Amino acid sequence: MAIQFNNKKFTVTQLLEIYKQLIKPRMIEEKMLLLLRQGKISKWFSGIGQEAIGVGSTLALHDDEYILPMHRNLGVFTCRKMPLNKLFAQFQGKKSGFTNGRDRSFHFGSNEHHIVGMISHLGPQMGVADGIALAYKLNKEKKLSLVYTGDGGASEGDFHESINVAAVWDLPVLFLVENNGYGLSTPSNEQFRCKQFIDKAIGYGIDAYQVDGNNVLAIYEIVKKIADDIREKPRPVLLECMTFRMRGHEEASGTKYVPQHLFDEWAKKDPINNYEEFLLSERVLTPKMVEQFRGEIKNEIDVGIDDAFSEKAIVADTKFELESLYAPFAYKAQLPNTSNKTNKRFVDAISDGLKLSMQKFPNLILMGQDIAEYGGVFKITEGFVQEFGKERVRNTPLCESAIIGTALGLSIKKYKSVVEMQFADFVSCGLNQIVNNLAKAHYRWQQNADVVIRMPTGAGVQAGPFHSQSNEAWFTHTPGLKVVYPAFPSDAKGLLLSAIEDPNPVLFFEHKALYRSITEDINDAYYTVEIGKANLIKNGNQVSIITYGMGVHWALEILNKHPEISADLLDLRTLLPLDENAIFESIKKTGKAIILHEDTLLGGIGGEIAALISENCFEYLDAPVIRSASLDTPVPFCKTLEENFLPKNRFEKQLFDLLKY
Repeated sequence: MAIQFNNKKFTVTQLLEIYKQLIKPRMIEEKMLLLLRQGKISKWFSGIGQEAIGVGSTLALHDDEYILPMHRNLGVFTCRKMPLNKLFAQFQGKKSGFTNGRDRSFHFGSNEHHIVGMISHLGPQMGVADGIALAYKLNKEKKLSLVYTGDGGASEGDFHESINVAAVWDLPVLFLVENNGYGLSTPSNEQFRCKQFIDKAIGYGIDAYQVDGNNVLAIYEIVKKIADDIREKPRPVLLECMTFRMRGHEEASGTKYVPQHLFDEWAKKDPINNYEEFLLSERVLTPKMVEQFRGEIKNEIDVGIDDAFSEKAIVADTKFELESLYAPFAYKAQLPNTSNKTNKRFVDAISDGLKLSMQKFPNLILMGQDIAEYGGVFKITEGFVQEFGKERVRNTPLCESAIIGTALGLSIKKYKSVVEMQFADFVSCGLNQIVNNLAKAHYRWQQNADVVIRMPTGAGVQAGPFHSQSNEAWFTHTPGLKVVYPAFPSDAKGLLLSAIEDPNPVLFFEHKALYRSITEDINDAYYTVEIGKANLIKNGNQVSIITYGMGVHWALEILNKHPEISADLLDLRTLLPLDENAIFESIKKTGKAIILHEDTLLGGIGGEIAALISENCFEYLDAPVIRSASLDTPVPFCKTLEENFLPKNRFEKQLFDLLKY
């Protein structure tokens, strides 16, 4: 035997259970490869040669501790006793699978089985594991999360960000690196220069261990030891499992890029053959038992396959697909329970909304850079630490991706979270988590993302190209998100309270130039404003001005300057979902439309609104639909250049040109 096993700490019953759990994923894979050759399945990512990692680590944890596996960890799913017919239905894209046919193989989660499946980008799983671990810590549960990554995936920034956050916050996470020598076809020496992954732990100030990834007993033993320790003393630990992938990254890619001698060497270390030989030599297992166990598993696989294959193909239902984007939320308007009002600035309204939400929802966590003692760069959370404590008002490292992933992990554990982007521009560093994890979670596997991301945005403050962008259109293009952009303090408070109540991911844009430049008498009590409803600020019959955010104030300035213009002024307030009915009703009345926004012209949401008007209200139009927007350049720093960039001065002329029709 190429692997040395130590069975002194295991009973015969345990050794045999581990054997049965070890051969099951191998037998399923062998069946999948046969079906692939027969053209009965479309794709397969093989974990042959790496089964010991998933099986050993899963069996070493408690069944109610979350595991976040990758696409070579079939053993995680089988050890958690997922019904094979449902698992095979998932592989086949059938309705009874875990994603209603919307995603593939292991790209799904199941809270029933405490598994959170991957997305194709690999690294973001680690931030989600942080969030689950944070929830364990906040709940004072003696549990840990286990997240897998590979030697290739560990090259991503999420690897650094997530381990760093876990280290700084002492989160109970076991980061498991499957070091199989290749990221698809790229060998380790082209992925990293360090000798081994355990060396990386030194830089994060955490413990790390290395283990033979093909020795199922060694993996079980070390994971159990680490897990027991983490439960008593919460902190992250890194475990490197040395192994090898005996087949291609996925079957179509082949293995020609791997030297033959590596296959020869690792074939001698096959985790199943070696363990079986060991049990036979120890007389724990007999050939008859091998035949019996394999026969039972084969029968289970055949029944599951037949069940999945006999299920009818999905018939597309557009209504059902669209309804599945968002987690169910029955909005109920909450009116203030007092008539007391205070004159508040926009910034005060946001702070007030956050504070009231923190008081109402004890499961609400705030996260962001410098938001604790410092109160945030705009002082919106000033004093929050004193009232709510540092567990709920959390300073974060500079790591947008990991923190947004953490927010999703918190949501899996029934927490709410508000993440502050110090500036909306910085959200680009967390874009993947938002558009591929938060936005798609409910559509893919019915997991809501109860996350609000606050986005201080906009120009007019001479902050240059990286602190002034209007990037709301990045997100209005992404199904599954909600995008809110208020123009007034009263709306800002009510919409923020609604956004935090809503169990879906909300991008909440706050124009920085409005923070301290505009005031309004606002009710002091808790109240909500419905997301997805526009507000008709002015009623007229000559023209429809459709806008939001700072654009509302520019339009008001021009209309106050020219009282002879009879205009509908429609404040959208929400950009996704869009209040199309309010837009169409206005156009049908006035026959003319101008869409004003601070975002650049090309690719801005104004183009989409113009298209909607053209498609739905063409017969009512008396003139072309006009867009008034910023120049298609980055936002300049110099005041005169910035004023030229913004549409405010052009809007007046465009409005009068439109009225001439």
